[in-house]
This record gives sequence, structure tokens and C-alpha cells, in this order.
Amino acid sequence: MAGLIKREDVDAVRDRARIDEIVSAHVTLKPAGVGSLKGLCPFHDERTPSFHVRPGVGRWHCFGCGEGGDVISFVQKIDGMGFTEAVEYLADRVGVALRYEDSRTGAAAGRGPREEPGRRQRLLEAHRVAAEFYAEQLFGPGAQAGRAFLAERSFDRSDAERFGVGYAPTGWDALLRHLQGRGFTQAELVASGLVSQGQRGIYDRFRGRLVWPIRDVTGAVIGFGARRLYDEDQGPKYLNTPETSLYKKAQVLYGIDLAKRAIAQQKRVVIVEGYTDVMAAHLSGVETAVATCGTAFGGDHAKVVRRLLGDTTAGGGLQLASGASLGGEIVFTFDGDAAGQKAAVRAFGEDQRFHAQTFVAVEPGGMDPCDLRMARGPEAVRALVDSRVPLFEFVIHTSLRQFDLDTVEGRVGALRSAAPLVAGIRDRSMQLGYARSLARWIGLDTEEVRREVGRAAAASGQGRRRPERRPEPSDAAQGPASGMSAPVLAMPDPRDPVARVERQALVVALQYPQHVPESFDELGEDAFGVPAWKAVHAAVRAAGGARTGRTVGGGAWVEAVVGQAAEAVAPLVTELSVAPVPEDREEAIAAYVADVVRALVDLGLTRRIADAKSRLQRLDPAADPEAYGSAFERLLEIERERRRLRDSA
Repeated sequence: MAGLIKREDVDAVRDRARIDEIVSAHVTLKPAGVGSLKGLCPFHDERTPSFHVRPGVGRWHCFGCGEGGDVISFVQKIDGMGFTEAVEYLADRVGVALRYEDSRTGAAAGRGPREEPGRRQRLLEAHRVAAEFYAEQLFGPGAQAGRAFLAERSFDRSDAERFGVGYAPTGWDALLRHLQGRGFTQAELVASGLVSQGQRGIYDRFRGRLVWPIRDVTGAVIGFGARRLYDEDQGPKYLNTPETSLYKKAQVLYGIDLAKRAIAQQKRVVIVEGYTDVMAAHLSGVETAVATCGTAFGGDHAKVVRRLLGDTTAGGGLQLASGASLGGEIVFTFDGDAAGQKAAVRAFGEDQRFHAQTFVAVEPGGMDPCDLRMARGPEAVRALVDSRVPLFEFVIHTSLRQFDLDTVEGRVGALRSAAPLVAGIRDRSMQLGYARSLARWIGLDTEEVRREVGRAAAASGQGRRRPERRPEPSDAAQGPASGMSAPVLAMPDPRDPVARVERQALVVALQYPQHVPESFDELGEDAFGVPAWKAVHAAVRAAGGARTGRTVGGGAWVEAVVGQAAEAVAPLVTELSVAPVPEDREEAIAAYVADVVRALVDLGLTRRIADAKSRLQRLDPAADPEAYGSAFERLLEIERERRRLRDSA
């Protein structure tokens, strides 16, 4: 079992990673009052800024779409990472060495060798320098073959620069000498995969090839893909970076850095087969296109795509018979030849990993997106994607094309070939729907097809109940702290004056605990009447009240409250910790906070006075003069307390 990151290390990352710096790489932030910044939300389209960041408490929240959390959750959502990946990325960035422990025992656990933060940054820097070197070489005198390759495919200089395409010189050590001149050691270069180790020493891995930089979701270069240009090159047509601590081919998707924003917004990802296909698709307006790098689309790729689509569940996918999509669309584009059809069948095995509808787009003439753009223009590429058909349907039809459906033998063979495919569909409603469609496509009775599908399911064990997959421990056990769960509590009416007072009191308690009067912590559990704010107040009290906030301060205080909040309440804590405060003068904040808390206390006293009057009215002074007198004295005492509070204002 993978070890969990120690909680104190997660806290250290959260504390050191400045949320305004991380967010500013994606959002233009402008001042929005004391200690607050705002900008256009990166997670939904908007014209008026509703995305707020409060660096002092380390939180962000969009009051338009409702998303919010801490610096870790922002990286998770903007870059499609899991919790552990996001923490590791930030740790590398701010220089925190992470420790891991066994999730069951709490004991230190090994995760295998891992690069130290400084070491990883050195390797990333080597790749960045290499990418710049290759890009410069593309327009030098020795790269005519590379420029011709691009021109033949209708890519110009600006296109090459947009995607960072470069050229690796034909010499054995051009890059090696360049990187050593920049201070990189031989050990670092071997570990990076940029050079290879031979009997006579080290030499450039890529030579005389057109080179594409492969980036991770954060935009950092982690490897390269290189295309053969010369006949005398005896190597493979495409050569990629070998497996390194940075580059894991089973997890890499070329173009993910360029496509991630469009994927998150459009809820669609288009899987193409090569670097030039990604370029052609993006240049044609299909900005959600990505490609695998030297390997078939697999389970680790599925995890990356699922996160970008906003599907954070760990289980398999659920297909909707209505055609609606729970998590978006995945569109595979394959060549129309036999190899492309085999690729689609392989993808069928991964299909049900998604909470999404999965489709196939195949050009009848066998052209890939790059060829299609050259032959018919960008519109044809967009039309190809729009002409997608469900993957289930495509795979079943591919199977049926092997048989002559005009003969009895052909129909029986087609049924026996396609029935296991239908039986493999996990969603029961969709399975029944495709059984009916299969009967129509073959020309057989529906019941006969259903029986054959049932036999196929029984033979493969698919008729038995499948155990549900559990979330990955590294994400599920540590994820709730990110504050990304959607609220389920009913939100109070913003026009309700009581709700407004209670909300603002919680806002100042979370954002400015150092200015909150002691009277706030003296409030009991019944001080808040609105259920949502009552739940947040309970978390504040459980975290130690404002007095604890004054001690720990800022982000640690808000994180402590989040840690005490129920799953449905945590997002409300984040929202309140980032909410704008009407007072925009630094020197007036303390007085404003005191006034807000005073208004809350006054509200509570007013409520208690109403309750006391109600009790007094229910008593009979003649029947029980002692109880009536006591209740009357209690009413006077509360009214005196409220008068003292108002006189002190």
C-alpha cells in the first residue's frame, strides 16, 4: 500500500506555498479590499470577477460557481492532479522534503526512491534548457529537413513556436556540450534521459530528429518525442525519452498542458494518435486534443483524463442510456484502417473507467487529423470530432463487419462474436439497450440475442456482482482537507437580516481572529439560529474559538476549523474565510470587527428577550407569583445587559 504523506509535511507545504503566487500563474488578480484579491474564475466563463483569494488565510473561493479551497485544492483542480500529486508538486516548488507513513499503522513507510526536491528541480531545469536549445536549432542552417517536414504538413514557423517544436542536431554531443556548459553534471544528464550511456561514454539521445517537448499538466518539460528525418537513421520512426523519475510514459499525454483548460471547461477530451495530430487539432479549433506518447491509452491515462473532466471518483464509469453524461465526453480518433480498429477495441477495455460517454471518430478515408487538415481544412477536423459515434456501437459494428449477415451462418457467427462485447457493458440499462440494437443490426429476435448475451456473461463471470473499487488511499485518505466537496446544506436567504449578521460574524472570526472580542467565544451553541451558520460556528468552537485563531493565525486557523467541520460544512468555511469585507481601510478593521461581533451579541440578547417575554406571558402571577417574579427579574437582567452593550458602542 502506498504511504500517506505525513500530516505535518502537508501543513508545511500549505504554509509555505503562497496561494496568491500559485493562483497568479493562471488568474490575473487585482486588489479587492484589505488582504483580498479577485479575478475572473478559471473554472467557469464569466465577465465580472467573482473569484476571490485571501492570502492571509490561504484560501480561494468563486462566488459564481461555488468552487473553493486551499492552495492544494487549487493545484488539484487547475492541473487535474490528485491530492498526493498536488502536494508533491508544491513540495518540490517550495523545497519541502516529504515523509510518508503507512496509512494503517502510522509508521514510516517506503515509497521507493524519490528525487529530492532540489534534484527534481535540476532535472526540470535541464529539460527546460534542452527545449530552448532544440527550438533555436530548428531555424538554423542544419535543420532544413525538419522545416521541410513541418511545411509539408502545413505547419509554419508560428505553429512550431506555439508548440515548442525543435530540432536535434546530427552530431553526437551538441546538446551534451550545451548542457555541461550550463553547469549540469554528467550524473544529472544521465538521470534526465537527455543523454544515453554507451561503452565510450555518454552521447545525445536525440540526433538528427524533429523534436517535440512533452510537458506535464503544470507546463514543465519532462521529456521529448523525436521523429526520424533521414534515411540513414536506423532508429525507430519515433523515439521518446526513456522512463525516468520525471517521465512515465503510461501517465504522459502530449498536449495536456495546452488542453487542460479547454477540457475542464468543455467537459470533453479528444484522444489523437500523434504529435502532428495534436497540433492540427488545436490549430483547427479542437483545443481539447491530446495524444499518448509511445504507448496505448491505458489505466493511468484514464486517471489523468478523469481528473481533468472533473470526475474525481475512483471507481469505474457509469454510462447513461439517455445519452447524458455524468463526467463529460472522451472522443478517440483512430485511423480507419485495421490498426485503427484494433486500437478502438483496446480502448473499449478502458471505456468503463470513466464517468463519461466515450466515443470514436473515424474518418472513412483513413485520414488522421493532420492529413484531414491539409486536405480539407480546419472545418473538416472539427466535423470529424462532431461526427463521433459511441465506442460501444463502433466496436460492435467492427465485429459485425467480419460476417455475411445475408446468411444464417453469418448471422449466428455475428451474434456469437458480438454477444461478449454487449455482455461486457457494466451498466445494466445500457446493456439491455445494446442487446436490442444488436438484434436489429443482425436481424434476429431480441429474446434470442438477450439469451446469448446472458450466456456470454455467465461464461466470462460477468454475470456475478462486481465488487466496487475503493478510492486510492493516497488521495481518499488525505483529500478532504482540500475543501472541494460540494455543499449540501440549504443556504440561507441573503435578504434575511439575521442571516446576514450571523454570516458576517463568522467572516470576521475566520479572517481577523486577532481583532475578535472575547465576547464571541462566550457565545453558546445556540447563539446562531441559521442552520448553515450554526454548523460553521460549531466547527469554530471545536477548533478552540477565536482565541485559538489569535494564537495560530492565518491559514493555520482556517485549516483548523476546516478540520473540525463536517464534509458538507468545510466548503462553507472556505467561502466565509475568503468573503469580501465591506471595510477597506486597514486602520478601521479592528473597529469594524468589534461592531460586527457586538451586533451578533445584540441579536442574541434580542432573541433571549423575546424568549423571556414569551415565557412571562405563559405564567400566571396569581397562581405562581414566585415563578413569575423570577421570570420577570430574568427579563430585566437581559434587557440591562443589552442596554450596557449598546451604551458601549
